[in-house]
Amino acid sequence: MVPKLADTADAQRAVDVIKAARVKHGVARVVPVHGLIETLKAVQQVDAIAALPGLESLSFGLMDFVSEHRGAIPATAMGAAGQFSHPLVMQAKLKIAAACHAAHITPSHCVVTEFKDKRALSNAAERACRELGYTRMWSIHPDQIPVIIEAFAPVSAEVDDAVEILTAAQAAHWAPTSYHGVLHDRASYRHYWHVLERAWLTGQPLPAETEAAFFGSDA
Repeated sequence: MVPKLADTADAQRAVDVIKAARVKHGVARVVPVHGLIETLKAVQQVDAIAALPGLESLSFGLMDFVSEHRGAIPATAMGAAGQFSHPLVMQAKLKIAAACHAAHITPSHCVVTEFKDKRALSNAAERACRELGYTRMWSIHPDQIPVIIEAFAPVSAEVDDAVEILTAAQAAHWAPTSYHGVLHDRASYRHYWHVLERAWLTGQPLPAETEAAFFGSDA
């Protein structure tokens, strides 16, 4: 994790230094680099930063971002609820998430500092996932982890739809199918595959035949 990436050149330098250290010490595996976007300039250049080879994830540094505005953004924007209402903070979050998805890397949402308030944490995690497109979120206390996982997991109705749509699609050899009077094709199949994968990764129960078909050793 590389904090306070200043701009694209700074991010590239970090990737290069980490790679050089890996080669120098004979580490064969690629060491993934996670960057922390928390400056105005880095947000402005986030598309170019996300596209750099070697980066696996970008995270949003909320408190440093707010502080860099020299008091123009109120302190309430650093809280669990306030960070979802201030336009400048929301703009930064959306730019980071969009840049990550365009570059096929992971957008990771910032922490909630009210670590004892599980309701506030759950609300923030759910909004980060469902409204802003984040697929991962930082925790600052072990008690936060189950709450975040639950919030990021798809709801049961989504999983049920994914199971039925993908099962029908597989039987049709991925040709277009109809489900409850709605046409589905490869575009929507990709969406529901990610829903199903997210359910599996977060430990939600799936029908045995579905798990065998899509996540078994022969899948």
